[in-house]
Amino acid sequence: MRINRILPLTVLAGLALLGGAGAAGADTRTPSPSASASSSADGSGAPSQAGTDFRTATAVKQDQHATASASTGDYLYWVFPADAGQSATVDATVKLPEASARHGASTWQLDVYDGLRRRQSCRYGSQTRVAAADAASVTLTCHLRAVRSWAEPWANDPLPGSYYIRLTVLDLPQEDLGLPVQADVVAKASDSGGAHAVDGSLASPLTAVTAPDPSDTPDADASASGSDTSSGSDTSDSAAPAGTAAEPEDGWSSGWWSDRWIWTVGGGVLGALAGVAGYSMARGPGRSYRRPPGI
Repeated sequence: MRINRILPLTVLAGLALLGGAGAAGADTRTPSPSASASSSADGSGAPSQAGTDFRTATAVKQDQHATASASTGDYLYWVFPADAGQSATVDATVKLPEASARHGASTWQLDVYDGLRRRQSCRYGSQTRVAAADAASVTLTCHLRAVRSWAEPWANDPLPGSYYIRLTVLDLPQEDLGLPVQADVVAKASDSGGAHAVDGSLASPLTAVTAPDPSDTPDADASASGSDTSSGSDTSDSAAPAGTAAEPEDGWSSGWWSDRWIWTVGGGVLGALAGVAGYSMARGPGRSYRRPPGI
């Protein structure tokens, strides 16, 4: 009888200990990478870090400032989307170390690559600049050519899709390697209109897929990260896999519509009116139906 009374009490005590250990483990769980990243970024959700190569490039949106703390000599990569008919401009500002810590001038360069990792030339802008030994910062700019909806395979024309930004230093004193710098990058785009439109379109934008789609990941991963459903939904819209550009808010166009249709229709109407006016002028007043006198 005594054993029958002790055994249930022992089982209940063991279950209580296990429940307390589980609760303590849940309270001391380390934050997930997504939670720490969201806490480090500002309220606008702008990225605060950069990738080190094409595959790990940090995705940014148009008109969104991206910052990164790095060391002099590092290669910094970002990726943003650009659609057909847009003229993109990339601005980069590097806050240099204190002048007392530097040993001479440094040369910085800003490069832009398309979805096929082809280096795109800049129409104008300061793509490479030399920062003096006492300069506090250096600013670089690259104005790209208008993105076309279609091009020949042998052409190097910019096409819709991902565009990679690479920022690095080209030349500096050996003693200055590793000094801390702060980079700020923003990519803007304006519609260039149908002046650069062509009769054709791509089957899909040039966006390299180097990471799995977040929608394909199981829900169990989200629950195991320790973040609730509401916080995950807030960051899913702005997050993108490393090395890929997020799709534009309005989607990829590259369709049949172009403002050239307006000019085509307007030109046709003006041409028809000009034809009617010319015919009226050439025809003259026409034949007179009055009977001649004396008949």
